[in-house]
Amino acid sequence: MSKYECPMMSRGEIVAILNESQIANISEHDLSKPNFDFVSDLYTRLLFHIDCLHEEEEHGQLEFAALDHLENPDFHVESVRIIKLYNRIKDVLASMDCPKSFTLKDLIKPAPDRTELFLSAILNFGLHRQAKLDFLRPIVDELDFLEEQQRESEARISQLNAEIEEYNEARERELPLVQEVDAKVKELRQTIAGLNNQQMSMRASYRKLKEKAGEMDEKISNAEFVLVQSVQENANLRSKIVQSPDKLQRALEEKKIVREAAKNAEKIATQSYQDKTSIVELYTKVSKKMSKHFAQMQAIQEQVNSAKSIEKDFKALKAKISDEGILDKSLEAKLVERQAKAEQLDELRSQLEKERDLKCEEATLEFNNVRLEVESRRRELEARQKNVEAVVVEVDAKTSKANSIKESGAAKVQALIQKSEEIVKEFHQYANSIDVLLPMTEAEPVVG
Repeated sequence: MSKYECPMMSRGEIVAILNESQIANISEHDLSKPNFDFVSDLYTRLLFHIDCLHEEEEHGQLEFAALDHLENPDFHVESVRIIKLYNRIKDVLASMDCPKSFTLKDLIKPAPDRTELFLSAILNFGLHRQAKLDFLRPIVDELDFLEEQQRESEARISQLNAEIEEYNEARERELPLVQEVDAKVKELRQTIAGLNNQQMSMRASYRKLKEKAGEMDEKISNAEFVLVQSVQENANLRSKIVQSPDKLQRALEEKKIVREAAKNAEKIATQSYQDKTSIVELYTKVSKKMSKHFAQMQAIQEQVNSAKSIEKDFKALKAKISDEGILDKSLEAKLVERQAKAEQLDELRSQLEKERDLKCEEATLEFNNVRLEVESRRRELEARQKNVEAVVVEVDAKTSKANSIKESGAAKVQALIQKSEEIVKEFHQYANSIDVLLPMTEAEPVVG
């Protein structure tokens, strides 16, 4: 039922709905002849079913402030319960726009047709209310699920905020180290650039020295070749000494010249060998220095690699922090959305509370009116009770007077009875005397 309506139900439909809803187990005969106990119990069950009556209201409990206005509260328990139930039924039916208004007579001396009308209105409202609750139940479940998600998101956000704070603290703690590492990396890069330049210059000088060493090797090989030739010529000259002294003398002079030239060449070769040995020693020293520089360059390269790995880790951590910042923003957006929904729910709750307060005020006003009415009726009943007491006193006086009159009448009746008995006795005596005198006076009339 999408819209609330108030159609008239038949007795069979009312009985079926009450039995299906497990509100009450009744029959159509009960509806055809309703009484006060039956309708009060049925109305109470229906009001419980639609959540319009609470347990303390059902038992008719009064507040202590209200008890002060009654002289004998125990005498008014049942009447207060009836009045409260009547007011509650009347308010409920009035809020349902029932075509007929509910009166106290409909509760104390119910009529079948009016009872069926009021039961139809309440049952239709119960069916409409149940349909609305079934329609709103998924929304309420979804709202509960969203609230649970909101709590989980808030917990996740707080956890992420804590992690972000830890990361920020760690970043602040590691920032001097990172700056120091950056300074060392820059210094190492400058050192590497200077060492690379030094290595290039040393390689160029090494190539030049290698070229000079090649030239010296070539000169040494030429000098050795010349020395071998001079030895061969010396041997030839020795073989020619015997043959010609003059020639030998000339040859010796020539050989001396050649030997001096060979000695000079040997000196030059020795000098070149010494130069080459010094160059080799220089090369060895340069090689040792270059190996040391290479080891230093490897260590520097390892430091650079470690610095790069640290920088890479730092960039990864920075990217992770940025991703978590994006996630924080999305969670903040969700949180804002959930807060907006929570505000809407708060507004709806405040509106419902206002409606509840308004209804409570109306109910309080109605209760005050009923209380004033009950108080006026109580005063009227007290006046009536006084009148009744006066009437009772008067009746007692009249009763006592009647009793006295009755007693005097009884005495008179007793006297009359005795007198009548005497008259009857005298009559019998007279009749007997008449019977004796009758045969003698048959022609004469009897004179009484």
